[in-house]
Amino acid sequence: MTTPDPFELDVRPQLQRGEEPFGTIMTAADGLQPGQALRLIAPFRPAPLFGVMANRGFAVSDRRRSDGAWEVLFAPLEDARPDAGLAPGSAPGAALWPDPAQVLDLAGLMPPEPMVRILEALTALPEGAVLFALLDREPMFLFPELATRGHEWAGNPAPDGASY
Repeated sequence: MTTPDPFELDVRPQLQRGEEPFGTIMTAADGLQPGQALRLIAPFRPAPLFGVMANRGFAVSDRRRSDGAWEVLFAPLEDARPDAGLAPGSAPGAALWPDPAQVLDLAGLMPPEPMVRILEALTALPEGAVLFALLDREPMFLFPELATRGHEWAGNPAPDGASY
């Protein structure tokens, strides 16, 4: 069996237009074939993305290119298997986390309010504590913020798709 060529995604044009590329990157990662890597081209080293992709089961290698851009290869790890019922990108072993120390019902709030409240609540929790948040949608912009601050996440959409 041959390994498919990496899928290349250049986010520089999107960033030049002032657009946030995180959703595009996650969509690309979700669309990869089994064993396929994602080659990301960016104008800067996207270090906050490294933790997010590691939680999704990817090894990370990066290099600065001669044109000044950064090339990052996210290669899938062979033994990365998401826990049953959890969304792609959820932290490995999340099913073994302790019960939540705090629960937030953020359904019905408009973005960015849920993200703001989650980040505020996390500052008050001790290390290793779990925060549970009920949301109306997948919080795509929250994931890189959590990675930047050293937090892991796990998610699962409700069976009816009405909440996350």
